[in-house]
Formats: sequence, structure tokens, C-alpha cells
Amino acid sequence: MKHLPLFSGRKLDEIFAWLPAGAVSVGRFLAEAQWLAGQLPAGEWLLNVCENRYRFALGFVAGLLAGKTSLQPSSLSAETLHRMAADYPGALCLCDGEFAAESLPCLRFPELPERLPDITGDIPKIATERVVAILFTSGSTGLPQPHRKTWGKLVQNAQAGAAALGLVGHPHNIIGTVPVQHSFGFESTFLLALHGGCAFWAGKPFFPQDIASALAAVPRPRLLVTTPFHLSALLAADIPLPAIDKLLSATAPLSAETASAAEARCAAPVHEIYGSTESGQIACRRTTQGPVWHLLPGIELAQEAGNRDQTWAFGGHVEGRIPLSDLIELSTDGKFLLLGRHADLINIAGRRTSLAYLNHQISAVPGVVDAAFFLPDETPDESKGEGITRLAAFVVAPTLDQRQLLAALRKRIDPIFLPRPLLLLPSLPRNSTGKLPRSALQALFESTVQHG
Repeated sequence: MKHLPLFSGRKLDEIFAWLPAGAVSVGRFLAEAQWLAGQLPAGEWLLNVCENRYRFALGFVAGLLAGKTSLQPSSLSAETLHRMAADYPGALCLCDGEFAAESLPCLRFPELPERLPDITGDIPKIATERVVAILFTSGSTGLPQPHRKTWGKLVQNAQAGAAALGLVGHPHNIIGTVPVQHSFGFESTFLLALHGGCAFWAGKPFFPQDIASALAAVPRPRLLVTTPFHLSALLAADIPLPAIDKLLSATAPLSAETASAAEARCAAPVHEIYGSTESGQIACRRTTQGPVWHLLPGIELAQEAGNRDQTWAFGGHVEGRIPLSDLIELSTDGKFLLLGRHADLINIAGRRTSLAYLNHQISAVPGVVDAAFFLPDETPDESKGEGITRLAAFVVAPTLDQRQLLAALRKRIDPIFLPRPLLLLPSLPRNSTGKLPRSALQALFESTVQHG
């Protein structure tokens, strides 16, 4: 069986991570991971929920060395934990903060020894076919689904991402605003450090001032890995920022306007990654250079002749042949355009649009801070014996009222898609990656609309 090393092309004295106390070398990290592996009890599954990116990295590698598989859900709701306990018997939770483990045994991250023996010999190697992680979808359109990831494909994934971003031979120090358990954060912070030559900041800054402080804590060149939600908030804060050399965004489409504003503000290129938990990252683009996506090395897309409704990704680091959730327009040179998500498509009275288009239009209204359209499940009208579909919209716009918003929307969208109701709220229930899972919007709809 083929094996690949834990690190690609790294020396033991190279910097792997940045902590408030300073730099951590590859050798020191390995010594701490080997020590932590000895503290883990027996068992197959490790639910690593450490908020600190460095502690997550230690837990992941310690689990590898101890023969465990990393479970990485996108949320830690009571329902998620209950399913974890049922589906993965004996799973151990490794945590470093306040966390209700429910029915799962929990190990609080231990204090690391100040002195450990130096690592000698070769860097550990892992079998390429070994399943080392199970990542779960966000649940944006339903229940989270598990996807198994093998070591060999994860190594390819990181190396393809580093090549696409121009990091090969030019490693950057990474500051990530996204959780490391999430597929985007996992690939573009942790895996880039293992197999892209980069180093990462241990924290997970969220607020603009925290992001600025994290940037200042590491030397250049700096790569900010973030989301449209976090990036928009950072730009709106208009605070002094240390120099940024690259920006990388994912989890939702980034508008050309926001990308242009970010490039002007930071004097650095803004790139986007396209992918999914199922497929991993498969394409990238520089947003200000147009809407076309470029496939990462080794990745291919295919559609059946005459049918553009379904596209499959395969090759390279993709685990098998994966159906994509988006409508895609392929070109002959391997490039493509995204036309929207299948789940976003709306047909009301024979007229079609998408939630992405509607969200773009309402977000572009001056004064709107955050917004989301929502299409609830059809509600039966007993008097007519049929289902009625009505779009709702939740909006954060402190300076506007409903009348002003609806007047602005009438100029932008077909009247049949005007939201009924349109609700003004102080904030929307976005998760740590800036997404609005359908379950959260459904709960918001039920609490604010159906139950008044």
C-alpha cells in the first residue's frame, strides 16, 4: 500500500504555525502531536471541536497517529451531537472551550508539556487509501450528510489549491476567519500548512478588529481566508489594516462590487474557491477578472449530451464521481460559468428566478445590511384544495422601513417575486461560515410568521 508523508517538502525547523507566544516549528508540532496521541483513549472516532486552529491541528494529527478518524460536522447543535453518538459509537469529543458534549465522552484539551524530546528520523507517513476524516455538509438544504476523505486525496487537494493560488515556492502566512472543521477552512488553512508550505495563525478572528489584530500578529506575506459575509463586515468597519498580500473567499458567491472594493482597500488580489464538502475545492477565479471559473489541476467536469441540468466532478483529488448542486455552463477549454444552485431555482405561476438572484437584488438596495429570501414549504389552502407558495424575506436595514424596501424592490424584480411577508430584523441567524442553513431560516419563518 502506498504511503505519503504528513508534511510535503517541509523541514523540521520550518515554521508551521503562529501562536500569541510566537512561532511553532514543524518539529515542535510533531513532538506535541505525538505526546497528545498518547493521551487519547482507545476508539475509532475523534470529534475534534477545538476552536483554536493549532489545537485542532494537534488533535487531528494526534488522532492520525493513534489510528482514529476525524469527525468534522459543520454545526454542534444538540441534534447533530445526538446523531453523532448514535452513528459513531464510542466517539470521543476533543474540545478546548465551553461545550455541552451531551451523550459523547469529552476530553478537554490538556496542557502541553513545556519540554518534549526532539523529533528525530523521518516525518511520519500515512497510507493513501486510509479514511482519515469524515466531513459533513452544512445542512443548507437538508440534514447534514457525511463524506469520507482519504489521506491521498487530501494531500492532492492541498497541493492543487497551493498551485492554483500561486503559493508553490511562495508560501504565505494564513489568517482564517472560517472554522477549521468546515471543508473550506480545513482545506485552505490547515491542509495548506501541511502540504502547501504555508503557516497559519492559531486563532479564528470574527470581528473586524480581531481580524486586524490577527493580521498584525504574523509577518508578510499574508493570506486572508474568509467569506463574503466576513469580508463585507471588514470593509464596512473601515479600520486600519496591516498589509494583506492575497485574499481568498468561499462558502457563497462574492459579488464583483465587493471584490473590487476589497482589492482597492487592501491593494491585493481577491480570489474565490468553488467546491463543496462532497467534492472538495475544484475551481478558482480572480473575481474582478470576470465570472469564469478555472478548474484546479487534475479536475474534470462532465455532462450528459444535451443535458446541462446535472454536472459531475471527477479526477484529481475528487473522491469518485460527484454530482454537483449547481447549474453549470461548460466551455470547451475546461472553464465554466455558475448559473445557480438547483435548490435555489423558483417557479411561481410559470415565471422562473433563483434565490441567489433575489438575494443579490435585495442586498444591493442602499441601506440593506443583510438580507435573505426564503421559500417555505407549500402551505395547503383548504378552501381551494391546493398549495400556495409565497416568498418571504428577512432583512436587516436599520434606516429603512417596509414601504421603502418594497418600493426599491419593485424597480429590481418581477412583482410576482415580491416577498410576502417582508420582515425587518436586527440580525440574521448566520452560522460561523456566514451561511444561512435552511433549517435556521425555517425556524425563523415559523417563529416570526406562522406564530406571529
